[in-house]
Amino acid sequence: MTQSALPHHSKPFFISGLYLTTIAIWGSTWLTIKFQLGNVDPAFSVAYRFSLAAGMLFVFCLATRRPLKFGWEDHFFLFLQGVFSFSIGYWFVYLAELRLTSGLVAVITSSLIFMTMFNGWLFMGSKVGRTVVFGALLGMTGIFLVFWPELSSFRHSHGDTVAVVLAFLSTLVYSFGNIIAVRNGNRRLPVMPTNAYSMAYGAAIMFVLAFASGKPVRFNPSAAYVGSLLYLAAFGSVIAFYCYFTLIGKIGANKAAYGPVIIPVVALAVSSVFEGYRWSAFTFAGMALLIVGNIFVMRKPAAGSQIKDRPRKRIG
Repeated sequence: MTQSALPHHSKPFFISGLYLTTIAIWGSTWLTIKFQLGNVDPAFSVAYRFSLAAGMLFVFCLATRRPLKFGWEDHFFLFLQGVFSFSIGYWFVYLAELRLTSGLVAVITSSLIFMTMFNGWLFMGSKVGRTVVFGALLGMTGIFLVFWPELSSFRHSHGDTVAVVLAFLSTLVYSFGNIIAVRNGNRRLPVMPTNAYSMAYGAAIMFVLAFASGKPVRFNPSAAYVGSLLYLAAFGSVIAFYCYFTLIGKIGANKAAYGPVIIPVVALAVSSVFEGYRWSAFTFAGMALLIVGNIFVMRKPAAGSQIKDRPRKRIG
């Protein structure tokens, strides 16, 4: 049964499943990325990740006979999707995590919802519902409360400041990727083949950047590096991005972008198990605000509150 053929009463469960899967997987990837940092340059690690993910997707598409032919115009936007969603932004995240804790980087990237709203308004003339803005503000306030002890102890050294700037730039870059994803969704491009090409383009870009920077070509054969690479490729890239871009097509980029606001809380829960993070009153207060903010954001928006570039047309 295709998504469009789902009974009306099952669609909320389908959307909730996509939403929760995206949050659960990406909430765990912040810790997993730490295993990719070390003697392998981050540019190569990102290139390895999306090369492997693209290969998995192409095999899947061929096995299930999904269409892999696109016109030149669509390939141009698939390339842009690779630039904004699967290469430079992730490179900046990996570089930021060399200096900052995964929790602090997660806090910074939770600003994605604001950048997506702003870019949608600036480049596509989209309107944003007041309840979505209010919910996002509650969510962001909750995030800062959760991570206030970590933020208050932040040291303003040169290296850390550069890392913070890189984390914000990664979020800005990825917000452009959301806009491109809306365009591809409005063109009714199938998600799996679209991601396969986009990830392949992203991996190629990262290989070019890695070689151009003169970094030595290395690969870490350890179980920790290979295992985390497989997890990031299969779950963090193939499955999570399928869910996320499907969500953008179903509920709009503004609502889908709220997921990254919730993800740091999942990252915090993972950290409490594996890194000994201790919960405080700030943690519980922030969690409460996140839940309330989520309710506001996920309410049905007023007409025109989602990012759209043109009416959708059926192909074929």
